[in-house]
Amino acid sequence: MIGMEYVRITNIQDPLFAQLHRLMQEVFPPEEVLEFSLWEEPLKDNGLRVCVAVQDGKVVGATEYRYYEEFNVAMTDFTIIGKAGAGIGPFLWQQRQSDLEQWAAYAGRSISGMFAEIYNPYISSESYSNITPMNPYVRREVLAHMGYKRLDFDYVHPSWLNDGEAVSGLDLCFLPYHGQSELPAELIVAFLERYYSVLSNKPAQWLDMIERLKNMRTVSLLPM
Repeated sequence: MIGMEYVRITNIQDPLFAQLHRLMQEVFPPEEVLEFSLWEEPLKDNGLRVCVAVQDGKVVGATEYRYYEEFNVAMTDFTIIGKAGAGIGPFLWQQRQSDLEQWAAYAGRSISGMFAEIYNPYISSESYSNITPMNPYVRREVLAHMGYKRLDFDYVHPSWLNDGEAVSGLDLCFLPYHGQSELPAELIVAFLERYYSVLSNKPAQWLDMIERLKNMRTVSLLPM
């Protein structure tokens, strides 16, 4: 988009990160936002991208994502749109897709798909900011139109406060790049154990969910 830059952040001392962290706190509930100082090491991780859309020196949007070469899948941690009607969402999507394709190609791979945790406003009363594109109903419909599918199991994740609490009201979803209608359960388990390895205090509900998945062969991808 005209006048918009796509900038990767790798240091908490970057003034853009302070803007991003404030934006996360405005948009997401507390249990979804990692404390400021705890970002220092993740931002240095070459397997993680934290990128912002910058316009006139101000962070107007952001996206965080990863590519796991060993699983050949990506994960969208979050996408934030700071204001409606500015084309921020398409800009972030296009820039992220381009980066992911290059990232996988460098590893000699073609990504099989992308995971995302997507709030289900039909079962959760979680309220976000008053920015229309960040409304859970709007976000869910947009992601469904993009092709995301819901994995057919009851999902919880450990709180990012690392307090041992389980966070519900979300679905684990997957955007299949090659028309898959199901995923191997062992892939889902391996991905989740890797993704949440940074949190030492796992809730019992999450551990039980992982054990149930270990007893399954495949998990269906269903419409959202």
